[in-house]
Amino acid sequence: MAEPQSAAAGAGAKALSEPVRVGGSAAEATLSGGELAWRPSGGGGGEGRRLELESEVLGVRVDGRALRVATFARGDEAAAAARPATCGSGRGGGGGRTREVVVEMESEEAAATWGDAMRDSLSSLGRPKRLFIIVNPYGGKRGGRRIFQTEVLPLIEAAGIFYTMQETKHRLHAQEIAHSLDLRKYDGIVCVSGDGVLVEVVNGLLQREDWNTAIEIPLGIIPAGHKRPLDVTSVVQGKTRFFSVLMLTWGLVADIDIESEKYRWMGSARLDFYSLLRVVSLRRYNGRVLFVPAPGYEGFGDLVEQISSCKSNGASTGVQEDKSNDFNDETCAYTGPSIDEADHEWRSLDGPFVSVWVSGVPFASENVMTAPEAKFGDGYLDVAIIKDCPRSALAGLMFQMKDGSYVKSPYVVYFKVKALRIEPGMRVGSSTKGGIIDSDGEVIARGDGSHTGDEIEHLMAYGPPIQLTVDQGLATIFSPR
Repeated sequence: MAEPQSAAAGAGAKALSEPVRVGGSAAEATLSGGELAWRPSGGGGGEGRRLELESEVLGVRVDGRALRVATFARGDEAAAAARPATCGSGRGGGGGRTREVVVEMESEEAAATWGDAMRDSLSSLGRPKRLFIIVNPYGGKRGGRRIFQTEVLPLIEAAGIFYTMQETKHRLHAQEIAHSLDLRKYDGIVCVSGDGVLVEVVNGLLQREDWNTAIEIPLGIIPAGHKRPLDVTSVVQGKTRFFSVLMLTWGLVADIDIESEKYRWMGSARLDFYSLLRVVSLRRYNGRVLFVPAPGYEGFGDLVEQISSCKSNGASTGVQEDKSNDFNDETCAYTGPSIDEADHEWRSLDGPFVSVWVSGVPFASENVMTAPEAKFGDGYLDVAIIKDCPRSALAGLMFQMKDGSYVKSPYVVYFKVKALRIEPGMRVGSSTKGGIIDSDGEVIARGDGSHTGDEIEHLMAYGPPIQLTVDQGLATIFSPR
């Protein structure tokens, strides 16, 4: 599959210029440097238009003397796509709209020449041509099927992408699909779902015998024309392992994320509501966090003189394991990155902790910036720890998470690590109740004495160390530039 190039890759091709009609009006059109542009002929009134092939054009087809150019506009830009130069109804959901620009050439031969030139330029961008799409019809507000039909499908059809769509039918179904999928038929896997399906896909790919080539297939959502490296974090306890791509939380954030599920009927307001409850009735947890600091962060924490090994041989697939399959028997599956504890300088922070938040990506959601310094594929985890913090200040920090400015608070310790180990303890004031450790929306350890039937088979133990190690750029994700 071709590596993405700039739309300027078309700059080396011969520039085209031709009298045309757009929206019924005579115009002069040019195709050059990855850009289609036109302006009224003879110095007439009206503004010219430009379309960048890389960021605005989904595809093109030739219909006799007409070039039919499918375009995409986001948010407020969608209004610009509804000018007289376009025809056909707009399609797409709230994220943007697809429109069709019709450029009438002087001859069918000219239309064919321009169509070929535009398709060549679009092909040079390295966009996927064949996608496998996994739709979760049950996640969130059960809108996966609707989102696919109204927002994803119009983009795919306009871009001329061949696709296979499959809906998930049960928990871990996406993992099973990724584990057995014939990847030679596709240029990427797209998840129309929440974070959980993406995590299942990553774990399914890494449990294959051909994991080292399987994990190279780009993952993500439409629209996207570029690919970025994505770090994968191995989360290990003893012989249990699974692979995370987003974050791990312990304390306040995990409690809010998991315990607020009982208020799901409130919609997105459940998180704000339960955040307020947890701030008012604040919990703190004993324990210790050990880490190998990234360069420039060696001053955080206290030096650890000696650290016990947390290596695991023949690790099972832990939280992502399904007893109904044989993934655990795969001896050729990916076993995760290795780190020799003795060769690194480990440091530590002692509790009690209000919150421990470990993230491999900048955003936890559309309006929560967890780790403002996190970068795709940098090989590090960003850690934000809150220890002693007054309730009034903590409420303010929750609001500052929208833009990531909360990390500047004196109550927040924010740093980067190569590896990290959590030794979770009991809740302050209790000898029997611990907390929740949540990774990518899944409970991996629970010490509060409660659980759901779905979790029983897959929990790590709460108390023994849980270690996180990053494999830099192991996976690839589709991403806008």
